[in-house]
Amino acid sequence: MHDLVQDIRFAIRQLRKHPGFTFTGILVLALGMGAGLAIFGFVDAALIKPLPYPNPTRLVEMTEANPQIPRANLSYLDYLDWKRFNQVFRSMDVYRDDGSLLRTSVGLEPVRGERVSDGFFRTLGIAPALGRDFYTGEDLPGAPSTTILSYATWQKRFGGKTDVIGQTVILNGIVNTIIGVLPQDFQFAPGGSAEFWTPLHASGACDLRRSCHDLKGVGRLKDGVSVQTAFSDMQSIAQQLEKQYPDSNRSQGASVSPLSDVIVGDIRPILLVLLGGAGLLFVIACVNVASLMLVRSESRKREIAVRTALGASLGRLIRQFMTESLVLVGAATALGLALAREAMDTLLRLIPKDRMFNLPFLRQLGLNFHLLACAGAISLLAAILFSAIPMARLAVMGMREGLSEGGRGSAGTLWRHFGSPLVVAELAIAMVLLAGAGLLGKSLYRLLHVELGFQPDHLATLRVAAPGSRYGSGKDEQAVRLGRQIVDRIASLPGVKSVGISSVLAVSFNGNTDWIRFVGRPFHGEHNEVNEREVSSGYFATLQAKLLRGRYFTDTEDASKPRVVVINRALARQYFPGEDPIGKRIGNDDLSPDSIKEIVGVVDDIKEGPLDSDIWPAVYYPFNQGPDSDFALVVRTWQAEQSVIPACDAAIHQIDPDIGILDESSMSQRIEASETAYLHRSSAWLVGGFAGLALLLGVVGLYGVIAYSVSQRTREIGVRMALGAQRSAIYDLVLREAGWLTGAGILAGLVSALAATSLMRKLLFGVRSWDLPTLAAVALVLAVSALIASYIPARRAAAVNPVEALRAE
Repeated sequence: MHDLVQDIRFAIRQLRKHPGFTFTGILVLALGMGAGLAIFGFVDAALIKPLPYPNPTRLVEMTEANPQIPRANLSYLDYLDWKRFNQVFRSMDVYRDDGSLLRTSVGLEPVRGERVSDGFFRTLGIAPALGRDFYTGEDLPGAPSTTILSYATWQKRFGGKTDVIGQTVILNGIVNTIIGVLPQDFQFAPGGSAEFWTPLHASGACDLRRSCHDLKGVGRLKDGVSVQTAFSDMQSIAQQLEKQYPDSNRSQGASVSPLSDVIVGDIRPILLVLLGGAGLLFVIACVNVASLMLVRSESRKREIAVRTALGASLGRLIRQFMTESLVLVGAATALGLALAREAMDTLLRLIPKDRMFNLPFLRQLGLNFHLLACAGAISLLAAILFSAIPMARLAVMGMREGLSEGGRGSAGTLWRHFGSPLVVAELAIAMVLLAGAGLLGKSLYRLLHVELGFQPDHLATLRVAAPGSRYGSGKDEQAVRLGRQIVDRIASLPGVKSVGISSVLAVSFNGNTDWIRFVGRPFHGEHNEVNEREVSSGYFATLQAKLLRGRYFTDTEDASKPRVVVINRALARQYFPGEDPIGKRIGNDDLSPDSIKEIVGVVDDIKEGPLDSDIWPAVYYPFNQGPDSDFALVVRTWQAEQSVIPACDAAIHQIDPDIGILDESSMSQRIEASETAYLHRSSAWLVGGFAGLALLLGVVGLYGVIAYSVSQRTREIGVRMALGAQRSAIYDLVLREAGWLTGAGILAGLVSALAATSLMRKLLFGVRSWDLPTLAAVALVLAVSALIASYIPARRAAAVNPVEALRAE
């Protein structure tokens, strides 16, 4: 212990004696460590920590599957059969999103909710913190209307009072009795920010049709049953149902996935890429510090030789080097943890609040045991690396060499042998990160400039939720009248050019599909699944979509007029190749008379799904022939979109104060903030940040190599100049060495980048992983940066006075 304390004191004195080395080493290492630990914190929260449920590895998501949608929603009748016939699940339940209108003291307010089957929370292993769970059978038609509150809703709307149990709330005009409050730490990412959890009460028109799919399933596997076994069992049941119900279940398979994989979703590959980028940055930081340690070991040769001559043993010297490395790394680790904590907090603040509801696993992000253990592990590895450098030098250095004054030339040779490869490695890694950042940046640009089929600028959007008791099922005339009133009232506002209605906003999702069949064509039970939207007569004109053939709807085409439909170009291309679809008729799988519609127009493809998705065939039905109480508005404006939205809200409430309005935004903001754009933007910015730091550290490392090489070759340069060498020759001598190092780094980086970027193909959009212009551009950036870094020591070398250089030697 006495020797250890002595070693620590000596190490601290050594580091204080060389503040430049100490500050640079600690800062560089802390930057690399902080970035790596911050990203590891997100990876740990999303991919390593188990879900906050009892025995979470037993939880899976079950959905149906078809050739077009690998994870399709379940139908209620299929769910009942799956639940009855399966042999692999201890329990199986379903849920679906349920936006509701909550009656408050100031009117109706739109709220988010979930409808669930009676055993949903028992399957998850969650018990209410207050009150009770749903009884068995409480989700059946005719059962009492009850609800369970989220903890946040209990606090916000009911002041956290324990007498809330038994009170009532009115949702969609129905009185619901509050029976429970969920725990504060409860999270279910697919449910987002749901405030009210109500029983399914499957009695609607969709629930009674096996071909209507609007549910998602969650199940708990029996002990010893694997996910693959569960999939085989459910697939077998799906095949039996296909034989039993060929009309509704043709090509309907099953999908079973661990619930953790479903919750993490598209974040997994992005986090792994970011972790790889942060790891490479940490490697560069270690290489830079290793280079500093190598330089320092050269400057300490005389000290080591003297201590050896005075009787210091090899073990004593090694222990001293290890202590110095541990002190340096310990200080860098402390600073790195502080930087990681700040970086995690900053990244969390950059995540939009509504997106955080879908990422509940990030709420507990912080300096936990896993993060500290990771910091300890990489700190130990760094300390071992930094201790090994002076040890290796000690092993090859003789006492006579250390005490002599003539070792300077050998020092320069040693540096070129060991320091140069380190810089090549730094530049190669920087090249990999720059290539990744360049590809992600180009991918983001392509994503945000993808062809949408309409003009998103000057387009305001909002969603209208009208009371179902006045405008819902069975009240089509009232719903049509409401839609016309809203369109007319908003169209008369200053700054508004036109208004349209759609059941689903563009650039949202591919879904809400319909199965169609063509009149006069052979039918063999196939499912022609297409996107289905109800739109008003002014919708396409408001979007400024292009009409290819035929006409748009008219406002007079309501339920009293013949049924009509507009299709998109993708549908026309797939089902009417080489034909004119105008005048052709389509209907449902049964071709029931009330489903048959005449095609009156073909519109250019509109991007209905996410930015990176394919265009699906789509049918557009007149809103007036199939109205709903819940729909979206698109408003084309002459001025800034946000300035018109308050007036739109006021105009709608003048028509009916009980109408709920939500999700007000501009179309451009919706696209910029969409999940696809957000994930691509985040990965591009973060990898770009890593690449920028890597470039900085790489060129600084190159500068250090060239500067040290010049300092070791001062005598040689002085002799050359004394013998008549021109300054241009000295520039050429120094820059040639830098050029070889840079070229080797870029070449090695290109090879490594081709391998590394191939692993991130899923994150790229419209760009190949070997995109030559991008690779050439980042190589040029690295080369120019390296040239600038090398020019400074080259200029210093060319300015050497040969007389002073020879005298100094």
